[in-house]
Amino acid sequence: MFLLLASIFIALLVVSNIIASKIIMVGNLIGPAAVLCYALTFAISDTIAEIWGKERTKYVVTLGFLASVISAIMIKIAILMPPAPFWQNQQEYKLILGSNIRIVIASMLAYLTSQYHDVWAFHFWKKLTNEKHLWIRNNLSTLVSQMIDTIIFIVVAFYGTGTPLMSIIIGQYTIKLIIAICDTPLVYILVNFVKRYINFEGKYKVTS
Repeated sequence: MFLLLASIFIALLVVSNIIASKIIMVGNLIGPAAVLCYALTFAISDTIAEIWGKERTKYVVTLGFLASVISAIMIKIAILMPPAPFWQNQQEYKLILGSNIRIVIASMLAYLTSQYHDVWAFHFWKKLTNEKHLWIRNNLSTLVSQMIDTIIFIVVAFYGTGTPLMSIIIGQYTIKLIIAICDTPLVYILVNFVKRYINFEGKYKVTS
Protein backbone atom coordinates (compact mmCIF):
# COMPACT_ATOMS: atom_id res chain seq x y z
CA MET A 1 0.00 0.00 0.00
CA PHE A 2 2.89 2.35 0.75
CA LEU A 3 4.36 1.67 -2.69
CA LEU A 4 0.98 2.31 -4.32
CA LEU A 5 0.56 5.72 -2.66
CA ALA A 6 4.19 6.64 -3.36
CA SER A 7 3.70 5.70 -7.02
CA ILE A 8 0.53 7.82 -7.25
CA PHE A 9 2.36 10.75 -5.63
CA ILE A 10 5.24 10.53 -8.12
CA ALA A 11 2.90 10.05 -11.09
CA LEU A 12 0.86 13.14 -10.14
CA LEU A 13 4.05 15.16 -9.73
CA VAL A 14 5.58 14.14 -13.07
CA VAL A 15 2.29 14.68 -14.92
CA SER A 16 1.88 18.12 -13.33
CA ASN A 17 5.32 19.11 -14.63
CA ILE A 18 4.37 18.02 -18.14
CA ILE A 19 0.94 19.70 -18.36
CA ALA A 20 1.94 22.91 -16.55
CA SER A 21 2.56 24.82 -19.79
CA LYS A 22 -1.18 25.19 -20.43
CA ILE A 23 -2.79 28.13 -18.65
CA ILE A 24 -6.42 27.61 -17.64
CA MET A 25 -9.21 29.81 -16.29
CA VAL A 26 -11.53 28.75 -13.48
CA GLY A 27 -14.12 31.48 -13.31
CA ASN A 28 -12.02 34.64 -13.14
CA LEU A 29 -8.98 32.85 -11.70
CA ILE A 30 -5.94 32.04 -13.82
CA GLY A 31 -3.51 29.21 -13.19
CA PRO A 32 -1.56 26.37 -14.82
CA ALA A 33 -3.37 23.17 -15.83
CA ALA A 34 -1.09 21.35 -13.37
CA VAL A 35 -2.80 22.93 -10.38
CA LEU A 36 -5.16 20.00 -9.74
CA CYS A 37 -2.51 17.27 -10.12
CA TYR A 38 -0.02 19.10 -7.96
CA ALA A 39 -2.52 20.01 -5.26
CA LEU A 40 -3.46 16.35 -4.89
CA THR A 41 0.17 15.45 -4.09
CA PHE A 42 -0.35 17.13 -0.71
CA ALA A 43 -3.33 14.89 0.05
CA ILE A 44 -1.21 11.84 -0.76
CA SER A 45 1.79 13.02 1.26
CA ASP A 46 -0.44 13.84 4.26
CA THR A 47 -1.91 10.33 4.09
CA ILE A 48 1.57 8.80 4.03
CA ALA A 49 2.68 11.08 6.88
CA GLU A 50 -0.32 10.13 9.01
CA ILE A 51 0.30 6.40 8.69
CA TRP A 52 4.02 5.88 8.06
CA GLY A 53 5.54 8.97 9.64
CA LYS A 54 7.91 11.78 8.79
CA GLU A 55 10.93 9.88 7.46
CA ARG A 56 8.94 7.75 5.02
CA THR A 57 7.17 10.85 3.72
CA LYS A 58 10.44 12.75 3.23
CA TYR A 59 11.73 9.71 1.37
CA VAL A 60 8.77 9.86 -1.03
CA VAL A 61 9.26 13.61 -1.51
CA THR A 62 12.91 12.98 -2.41
CA LEU A 63 11.92 10.23 -4.85
CA GLY A 64 9.46 12.65 -6.45
CA PHE A 65 12.22 15.21 -6.92
CA LEU A 66 14.51 12.62 -8.54
CA ALA A 67 11.70 11.43 -10.82
CA SER A 68 11.04 15.04 -11.89
CA VAL A 69 14.70 15.61 -12.69
CA ILE A 70 14.92 12.38 -14.68
CA SER A 71 11.73 13.15 -16.63
CA ALA A 72 12.97 16.68 -17.40
CA ILE A 73 16.28 15.31 -18.69
CA MET A 74 14.59 12.64 -20.83
CA ILE A 75 12.15 15.18 -22.29
CA LYS A 76 15.06 17.48 -23.13
CA ILE A 77 16.89 14.60 -24.85
CA ALA A 78 13.73 13.74 -26.80
CA ILE A 79 13.46 17.36 -27.98
CA LEU A 80 17.11 17.46 -29.07
CA MET A 81 16.93 14.18 -31.00
CA PRO A 82 16.60 14.83 -34.77
CA PRO A 83 13.04 14.19 -35.97
CA ALA A 84 12.25 11.75 -38.76
CA PRO A 85 11.99 13.49 -42.18
CA PHE A 86 8.24 12.73 -42.46
CA TRP A 87 7.42 14.01 -38.94
CA GLN A 88 6.45 17.68 -39.12
CA ASN A 89 5.58 18.49 -35.51
CA GLN A 90 8.99 19.30 -34.02
CA GLN A 91 8.23 22.96 -33.28
CA GLU A 92 4.90 22.16 -31.62
CA TYR A 93 6.54 19.37 -29.63
CA LYS A 94 9.29 21.72 -28.45
CA LEU A 95 6.79 24.49 -27.68
CA ILE A 96 4.63 22.28 -25.46
CA LEU A 97 7.31 20.24 -23.66
CA GLY A 98 10.37 22.50 -23.80
CA SER A 99 10.08 24.55 -20.61
CA ASN A 100 12.95 26.98 -20.24
CA ILE A 101 15.55 26.42 -17.53
CA ARG A 102 14.19 29.22 -15.34
CA ILE A 103 10.76 27.57 -15.18
CA VAL A 104 12.33 24.21 -14.32
CA ILE A 105 14.48 25.72 -11.54
CA ALA A 106 11.48 27.62 -10.14
CA SER A 107 9.38 24.46 -10.16
CA MET A 108 12.01 22.31 -8.45
CA LEU A 109 12.83 24.94 -5.82
CA ALA A 110 9.15 25.52 -5.02
CA TYR A 111 8.49 21.77 -4.85
CA LEU A 112 11.32 20.93 -2.45
CA THR A 113 10.66 23.88 -0.14
CA SER A 114 6.87 23.44 0.05
CA GLN A 115 6.81 19.65 0.33
CA TYR A 116 9.46 19.47 3.06
CA HIS A 117 7.64 22.25 4.91
CA ASP A 118 4.39 20.30 4.56
CA VAL A 119 5.97 17.21 6.15
CA TRP A 120 7.39 19.26 9.02
CA ALA A 121 4.17 21.26 9.59
CA PHE A 122 1.96 18.16 9.46
CA HIS A 123 3.89 16.52 12.29
CA PHE A 124 4.16 19.79 14.20
CA TRP A 125 0.37 20.09 14.30
CA LYS A 126 -0.02 16.36 14.93
CA LYS A 127 2.11 16.64 18.08
CA LEU A 128 0.42 19.89 19.15
CA THR A 129 -3.05 18.31 18.91
CA ASN A 130 -2.00 15.04 20.58
CA GLU A 131 -2.60 13.19 17.31
CA LYS A 132 -6.27 14.24 17.24
CA HIS A 133 -8.20 16.20 14.60
CA LEU A 134 -6.60 15.05 11.36
CA TRP A 135 -8.44 17.82 9.50
CA ILE A 136 -6.52 20.49 11.43
CA ARG A 137 -3.04 19.24 10.54
CA ASN A 138 -4.10 18.37 7.00
CA ASN A 139 -5.46 21.85 6.28
CA LEU A 140 -2.98 23.99 8.21
CA SER A 141 0.08 22.23 6.81
CA THR A 142 -1.25 22.18 3.24
CA LEU A 143 -2.56 25.75 3.12
CA VAL A 144 0.74 27.26 4.26
CA SER A 145 2.79 24.91 2.08
CA GLN A 146 0.73 25.75 -0.99
CA MET A 147 1.26 29.46 -0.33
CA ILE A 148 5.03 28.91 -0.07
CA ASP A 149 5.00 26.88 -3.29
CA THR A 150 2.98 29.48 -5.20
CA ILE A 151 5.05 32.48 -4.11
CA ILE A 152 8.42 30.83 -4.76
CA PHE A 153 7.42 29.49 -8.17
CA ILE A 154 5.81 32.67 -9.49
CA VAL A 155 8.54 35.01 -8.20
CA VAL A 156 11.49 32.88 -9.36
CA ALA A 157 9.88 32.05 -12.72
CA PHE A 158 8.48 35.44 -13.68
CA TYR A 159 10.15 38.24 -11.67
CA GLY A 160 11.43 40.96 -14.00
CA THR A 161 9.49 39.71 -17.03
CA GLY A 162 6.64 42.22 -16.77
CA THR A 163 4.22 39.52 -15.66
CA PRO A 164 1.62 40.70 -13.08
CA LEU A 165 3.03 38.61 -10.25
CA MET A 166 0.50 39.46 -7.55
CA SER A 167 -2.59 38.70 -9.64
CA ILE A 168 -1.16 35.33 -10.73
CA ILE A 169 -0.13 34.48 -7.17
CA ILE A 170 -3.60 35.31 -5.85
CA GLY A 171 -5.36 33.42 -8.64
CA GLN A 172 -3.20 30.33 -8.38
CA TYR A 173 -3.29 30.22 -4.60
CA THR A 174 -7.06 30.68 -4.51
CA ILE A 175 -7.52 27.64 -6.77
CA LYS A 176 -5.11 25.63 -4.60
CA LEU A 177 -6.91 26.85 -1.46
CA ILE A 178 -10.25 25.56 -2.73
CA ILE A 179 -8.75 22.21 -3.72
CA ALA A 180 -6.92 21.90 -0.37
CA ILE A 181 -10.13 22.43 1.60
CA CYS A 182 -12.08 20.04 -0.63
CA ASP A 183 -9.46 17.28 -0.38
CA THR A 184 -9.88 16.90 3.41
CA PRO A 185 -12.57 14.19 3.00
CA LEU A 186 -10.24 12.44 0.53
CA VAL A 187 -7.46 12.32 3.15
CA TYR A 188 -9.88 10.82 5.71
CA ILE A 189 -11.04 8.24 3.17
CA LEU A 190 -7.48 7.31 2.22
CA VAL A 191 -6.26 7.09 5.83
CA ASN A 192 -9.19 4.94 6.93
CA PHE A 193 -8.93 2.70 3.87
CA VAL A 194 -5.19 2.15 4.30
CA LYS A 195 -5.52 1.47 8.02
CA ARG A 196 -8.23 -1.12 7.40
CA TYR A 197 -6.23 -2.71 4.60
CA ILE A 198 -3.06 -2.97 6.68
CA ASN A 199 -5.00 -4.18 9.72
CA PHE A 200 -6.48 -6.86 7.51
CA GLU A 201 -2.97 -7.84 6.44
CA GLY A 202 -1.87 -7.87 10.06
CA LYS A 203 0.98 -5.44 9.47
CA TYR A 204 -0.35 -2.06 10.64
CA LYS A 205 1.92 -0.01 12.84
CA VAL A 206 1.78 3.74 13.24
CA THR A 207 5.11 5.56 13.21
CA SER A 208 5.85 9.03 14.41
